[in-house]
Amino acid sequence: MVTERPYHHGDLRQAVIDAAVEVISENGPAAVSLRDLARKIGVSHAAPAHHFGDKEGLFTAVATEGYTRLTDALGRVEPATDLVELSVAYVRFAVDHEAYFEVMFRPDLLRNDDPDLVKARNRSRSALFRGVASLPPERRGGDTILTNVSAWAFVHGFATLWLQGALPKEMGATVDDAVRVSASFLFGRVGH
Repeated sequence: MVTERPYHHGDLRQAVIDAAVEVISENGPAAVSLRDLARKIGVSHAAPAHHFGDKEGLFTAVATEGYTRLTDALGRVEPATDLVELSVAYVRFAVDHEAYFEVMFRPDLLRNDDPDLVKARNRSRSALFRGVASLPPERRGGDTILTNVSAWAFVHGFATLWLQGALPKEMGATVDDAVRVSASFLFGRVGH
C-alpha cells in the first residue's frame, strides 16, 4: 500500500514557504527548521535545502514574498497617492500577514543583499513614498529622505504597537479606524 503525502509534484518552493509562514505564525521564526518543514510537507529532508540553501535563504524568500504582497496591498489604494489610506493598507497588511511582517524587518534573519529581496523591498517603499510625494510642500519639508522615513516610521511603528497590544483602547475599535484617525491627524486628507 502506497502512503499519500501532502505534497505531490507541485511547486515545492512555494510549499516550503507556505509551511514556514504557518510555523512562524504559530511559534515565531526561531521554530523554523528546514528538516521539520520537509517532514511537514512530506518531502526528503534535503529538498528544502536544495531550493533555499539554509534558513537564511528561506527567510529571505519569505521576506521577498512579504514585500511583494505589501506592494500589492498598497497598490490597491485609490487614489494611489492617498497617504492616509496607504497608511491603513500598510498597517492592515501587518495585521493580516503578521508572520511575513515579522520576518521582513529582521535583517539578522535575511540575506539583505539578495537582488530579489532588494527589488521587492524597494518597490514596497516606492508605493508608500508616492503618498509622501503627494503631500503639500509645506507638509513635506525640504528633505525628501527625512519625510519618507518619518512616514514609514509612523506606519511601521503604529503596526508594531497595534500587534503588540500597546496602543490605548481609546484609539478605536478597529485597526483601520485607529490608523486612519492618526494618519489623518499627521498627514491631513491628501488625495480627497
